[in-house]
Amino acid sequence: MKAQKTLRAGFSLIELLIVIVILGGLVAVVAPGLMNAAEQAKRDTVCLKMNDLKKRLDMFKLDNGNYPDTEEGFEALLSNPDSDKYPNYRAKPYLKKMPKDEWRTPFVYIQKSDDFELISFASDRKDGGENNNKDILFSGCNK
Repeated sequence: MKAQKTLRAGFSLIELLIVIVILGGLVAVVAPGLMNAAEQAKRDTVCLKMNDLKKRLDMFKLDNGNYPDTEEGFEALLSNPDSDKYPNYRAKPYLKKMPKDEWRTPFVYIQKSDDFELISFASDRKDGGENNNKDILFSGCNK
């Protein structure tokens, strides 16, 4: 018996190019949607973190009668900034570490009379911006 030769047909260059073009087209269509979804997920997570910070700030106000001053900011949740001003400060701090957004940037805290605003500068990490770089305001999270 003679050993049979097996011929194996490969892909032609044209077939490979067609497959590459099809895959490239799929990536071009799908990738932007995935990127926008990932960015929106980060923005949603920032709002969740801001809600948690609101609860901690509310606990601070409940114990001490008012929110921290803008100058005191989140530092007031880490340790008592003034024991005379805040005699009812808890034994344990309201936060364990300085809060940061999804882009590893500290949140901005601004006291407004009997309320406050929290701000994340988003992916560009600077004030202002448009689209995905638009600042995230706590007052706009629940809308």
